[in-house]
Amino acid sequence: RLVRDIVIETAGDDTRTHTILYSLSEICHALDLEVPIWLDTNIADFKRASKTRFTQDSFIEQIGFDALEIEVIEE
Repeated sequence: RLVRDIVIETAGDDTRTHTILYSLSEICHALDLEVPIWLDTNIADFKRASKTRFTQDSFIEQIGFDALEIEVIEE
């Protein structure tokens, strides 16, 4: 079940990596979460499909949900 959905629109000359990290930081701030740690599985998933799921393993503090999923949607 989807608990909350946030879309971050970005534009600019920054690199894709910086844009993704900035967007993830903004999402976590809006959800009052710490920024998750990118594990090897997250990096591999993101390279393959431009999306990944951060589970409890990626967070130091306890989270009250199963996973935080991010996906890049390009026009």
